Amino acid sequence: MNTHEANQKERNNNKFRFSIDRGGTFTDIYAEVPGKPHNRVVKLLSVDPGNYDDAPREGIRRILEEVTGRKIPKNAVETQDIEWIRMGTTIATNALLERKGERMAFVTTRGFLDVLEIGNQARPDIFDLAIKKPELLYDRVVEINERVQIINNYNHKDMEMPSNVVEGVTGEKVVVLQAVDVEEVKRKLEEVYNEGIRSIAVALLHSYTFKDHEHQIGDIAKAIGFTQISLSSELMPMVRLVPRGQTACVDAYLTPLIKKYLQGFTSGFDSNIDKVNISFMMSDGGLCPMQSFNGFRSIVSGPAGGVVGYAMTTWNPDTHQPIIGFDMGGTSTDVSRYAGTYEHVFDTQIAGVTIQAPQLDINTVAAGGGSCLKFSNGLFLAGPESSGAHPGPTCYRKGGPLSITDANLLLGRLLPEFFPKIFGKTEDQGLDLQATQDAFHNLTQEINAYYGSHSDKDHRPLSVDEVACGFLRVANETMCRPIRSLTEAKGYDSSTHILSCFGGAGGQHACAIARQLGMKTVFIHRYAGILSAYGLGLADLVVETQEPWAQVYTAQNLQGILLKVEELKTRAAHRLREQSNAPHILIHHEVFLNLRYEGTDTAMMTLQSNDSDFEATFVREYKREYGFILQGRRIVVDDLRVRAVGTLGKITLHNIGKKDTATPQTYALTYFEGLGRHKTPVYTLETLGAGSTLEGPCIIIDKTSTIIVEKDCRAQVSEYGDIYIQVGEQAPTSVSTALNVIQLSVFSHRFMSIAEQMGRTLQRTAVSTNIKERLDFSCALFGPSGDLVANAPHLPVHLGAMQDAVRWQIRHLGDTWKENEVLLSNHPAAGGSHLPDMTVITPVYRDGKPVFYVASRGHHADIGGISPGSMPPFSKSLVEEGAAIQSFKLVKDGSFQEEGVTQLLMAPGKLPSHVSEHPISGTRILPDNISDLKAQVAANQKGVTLVGELIHHYGLEVVHAYMHHVQTNAETAVRDMLKSLSESHNLKEVDTLTAQDYMDDGSVIALRLTIDRRDGSAIFDFTGTEQEVLGNTNAPRAVTMSAVIYSLRCLVKKSIPLNQGHVPVSSSHRCRGRRQCFDEPKSDGCDIECSQSFGSVSRLHEQLYLWRRNYWVLRNHCWRCWCWTYLGWSPRHSSSHDQHSHHRC
Repeated sequence: MNTHEANQKERNNNKFRFSIDRGGTFTDIYAEVPGKPHNRVVKLLSVDPGNYDDAPREGIRRILEEVTGRKIPKNAVETQDIEWIRMGTTIATNALLERKGERMAFVTTRGFLDVLEIGNQARPDIFDLAIKKPELLYDRVVEINERVQIINNYNHKDMEMPSNVVEGVTGEKVVVLQAVDVEEVKRKLEEVYNEGIRSIAVALLHSYTFKDHEHQIGDIAKAIGFTQISLSSELMPMVRLVPRGQTACVDAYLTPLIKKYLQGFTSGFDSNIDKVNISFMMSDGGLCPMQSFNGFRSIVSGPAGGVVGYAMTTWNPDTHQPIIGFDMGGTSTDVSRYAGTYEHVFDTQIAGVTIQAPQLDINTVAAGGGSCLKFSNGLFLAGPESSGAHPGPTCYRKGGPLSITDANLLLGRLLPEFFPKIFGKTEDQGLDLQATQDAFHNLTQEINAYYGSHSDKDHRPLSVDEVACGFLRVANETMCRPIRSLTEAKGYDSSTHILSCFGGAGGQHACAIARQLGMKTVFIHRYAGILSAYGLGLADLVVETQEPWAQVYTAQNLQGILLKVEELKTRAAHRLREQSNAPHILIHHEVFLNLRYEGTDTAMMTLQSNDSDFEATFVREYKREYGFILQGRRIVVDDLRVRAVGTLGKITLHNIGKKDTATPQTYALTYFEGLGRHKTPVYTLETLGAGSTLEGPCIIIDKTSTIIVEKDCRAQVSEYGDIYIQVGEQAPTSVSTALNVIQLSVFSHRFMSIAEQMGRTLQRTAVSTNIKERLDFSCALFGPSGDLVANAPHLPVHLGAMQDAVRWQIRHLGDTWKENEVLLSNHPAAGGSHLPDMTVITPVYRDGKPVFYVASRGHHADIGGISPGSMPPFSKSLVEEGAAIQSFKLVKDGSFQEEGVTQLLMAPGKLPSHVSEHPISGTRILPDNISDLKAQVAANQKGVTLVGELIHHYGLEVVHAYMHHVQTNAETAVRDMLKSLSESHNLKEVDTLTAQDYMDDGSVIALRLTIDRRDGSAIFDFTGTEQEVLGNTNAPRAVTMSAVIYSLRCLVKKSIPLNQGHVPVSSSHRCRGRRQCFDEPKSDGCDIECSQSFGSVSRLHEQLYLWRRNYWVLRNHCWRCWCWTYLGWSPRHSSSHDQHSHHRC
């Protein structure tokens, strides 16, 4: 018995219940109605002004008219027969994406005018040279002359407490440095009001704990006449000004729009509409009354209904088997996880805006039925571009591009005779199979021609069916990546989950996705095509209360925490009863403490257990997700959160009747990998009864979706019309070492996925702001000789640089590097970039030999030196910049060598005073260094595990072969780009371009780029670059190589893996200038200045068109925005700066 069954309640059979999902393109309506059949399903265009004003209201009207037989006017819909209306909507999401919200102003503390514009400096695509910043939500900023300060260190007897200290909500001491000037606020807000702005967002420094100033400003704004006032301290009182301020802006931007929509929606009903229970789905998966629905909690209102739908219909409280929700639509696919409770995140970025609010943890990937299929640089690509609803896929008869829908149609997985005939100029024609076949035929010829000319061996031409099936495999791999992020990256095993599929296109890929992830069961609900609407009928009314806290978690403090929790529970229950108009509603509470280790920034919302031992739960969950715990660290409580859940009436289940046998309606000639074209039985869902069992391969057709049951799978229909598919074991497809273009695309995804999952692990596990928020880290996979295989697109200055570090260690240690030993290095002579970038390297062993290496490089905030932080301005040798480590076994015999690495990090402070005119210190934040190094070890271990799984599945020989194939493919793409560049700018067959840039001190960075169009090769010759300087604006060889690789990757402008194939060093890179090429490095604290210059002179295409404009893009945005703090140190060598001091003084 599942949760849905257990929660069924008696309903008033004379009343209608409407559950509505208003999407951007279509509106789905599921209605429970009096009599039989017990329900109706309606699908309408969300916007059709020629036929109706509002799609949800029109759907309600049509169902009422059909069932009652009464004529109902469009703008006076009767309500006496309606019990409730529940709705999820993407109105707010679309308005945010399209920037069509309300005009508003942002009010903040003076001096923080541009804090939201600066944001967190994240760049979604680091290879995009035409950077487009997200449009700001506010029209103007109002700076208020107010300031408060958190007081933390008044425990010493010799320190006097200021007189104007107050206690904040969290218990922290706050001193008011500058009170609010009421007249100033009034004058400034009146100016805003007179400009026609009626909505404001207020976010002041430290207002999460000290709310008084925001309340004062809110009261003044209300008196002036502002109609929407969003105070960050009331919406989500959490630490961090940027996300809190952006959340307030989102609320002020969207709430007025939502109110206008609600007013328009209700205006078309009769005068009794206020007696109908109307509620809306919030982003956290709970319902709220229409009057409480606001902007910042509505962002994923639509998808949330689908999560509730699959959770309530698939979850079995007896088995507790976790579920992955797989919602595949037209343009994207949403994946989520449910294991008895909804999983929430509190920082979500949508349309370039960070929203700090509880939202269901839904990962979206740009792969859906409309995802465009392309062949580019030897790779099969599915998405991220989409054909959309217009023009749509090729088969939609509007001249659209080939899409995933076309591939399914060509392979016989979509059947035109069962698809609505709504296409063509007269909108009465079916899918155009012939157009799809012609387009795939042309694409197949292009693919075969490409590999015929690029392959050294005889290349077997692919058939049209193989090409289409190959694109589906690549699309499936793309959609598996977010599922792995939700499971494997968080310490869960994907194969233990049920795959719950819904959305219009999900059923076509369900078995393939499940098999690829090792899942044994697929669940497809009877109303999978409209599950986001159906799920609204299963949702509960939810009220959340949350308050910030600032105490160490102890047994003594827990008593006060639980007392405060009881206060929050009472408050939440009172609001819930008020909103539901049901004094006796059944309420249960979920209590969370937002806990983190002291000194870290990784907080976890920890659910109260039966024994209220939050600490034990936190430690267990932390270890599961990150692989270790921080011994000796106290646990801090950041927030108290209570979620009050009120159970309302739910949709009623109806049996469909038993029917053991099933008769195919027809047969289709469908293509399956390994089978070829196969005569496949086709069933319609409405003709199947409870107990019907179907052996794959077969096809099940529903009104809103198509389900493919693959070979060795068995489908069974439940008593409620749902479908359970048991996914059987399938003999692994034999993959040879010879190049297969489809496998090449699959392996490209798998290699990159390994590096990305390592990055996610590192970001979540690290404690420092540099890694967690500034994302100053990189993770990569390397071959047995240290060649780069895949580098996730993390930080430009790291891209391609780490391979020098891996190779150096392989040469340096040789056979003394044993299995289960993890190395640490940061020395520029050993392949380092600058010293705060600590590189941790782990070998992957197989049969006693290293077959791969994984590495992570992260920027540590301090490693000693003459000044805290990075890039001391007066350093002249690396000895002044901190701890330098050429090679240290950080993990040995499975044990983390904390004592040894502590000695290395503290060593600079023990140097004799004569080595520098400035005092030199060891690291000032040793606990953070240790924690971040452990995080890097954990990230590497994730990589080791994933590489091991890949080898286990395909075999080492095959994985190594495709490692080389992927590298060769990248090299081919770069060579083709260079040929094209040479031809498009009318260069000679072998031609040389030159460029120079200058450092701030006048030093020359010179480059001669020779392009040979005959083979697409290039030589980067830095002869003429000046020698090292007496200062810290030098860069090691690894940084130069990184700049070259980054520049080439930007020029390719296509989605290809970043690896050693971009620069075969033996033939394409000459390093003659002393500035960037030295064996024993000098001070390299400012190596980023050199890398900027190397990058700019390396991009010779900028000379060919608008050099200066694009040069400044790279110089000022690509590098500096990612790397702005540097430091490092090294013992003095014989070739020190002192020998060259006569050159630079």
